Amino acid sequence: MSSNTLRGVRVAFLATDGVERVELESPRDAVRDAGAEVKLLTIEDLSVDKLDNDKDPAGTEQADGLVADFSADDFDALVLPGGVANPDKLRLDSGAVAFAKAFVDQGKPVAAICHGPWLLVEADVVRDRTLTSFPSIQTDLRNAGATWQDEEVVVDDGLITSRSPDDLDAFNAKIVDEFAAAAR
Repeated sequence: MSSNTLRGVRVAFLATDGVERVELESPRDAVRDAGAEVKLLTIEDLSVDKLDNDKDPAGTEQADGLVADFSADDFDALVLPGGVANPDKLRLDSGAVAFAKAFVDQGKPVAAICHGPWLLVEADVVRDRTLTSFPSIQTDLRNAGATWQDEEVVVDDGLITSRSPDDLDAFNAKIVDEFAAAAR
């Protein structure tokens, strides 16, 4: 069901090869259905290979552009889907790291699910913040100065984090609410 909750809100999704398909598509559909303008950005070529369960090929997605050609000023919010390979590749890309950091520095909402918070660790923006993630990276978050909670969704001053595809309904609802609140 469509709404205009996010009408006029510009949302960037940042992903590369190895992105968990459902963690890209489900939140994207939720914010689009709420009226947001969405762009998928990537770091290499514009073709992004998606996976199911971190291993099974799940199709290819055409990105709207390269992160190097955009800035946080072009958007109102950022979503970082997970999977294991996707955020691991993103955190090695200085442009992707700087892009994510700029959103946090500007006080714009950033949503990350599963292993997505790895990019936030690399951007050094989780210190003294409370987040959740896929359980296997909780030590990484703690070592970066964050408090980790085992909850389906955690919101801390513009950072919206979630654990896994099992939490997508709660994550999607929360990102729509938080993006709408930030846009007011």
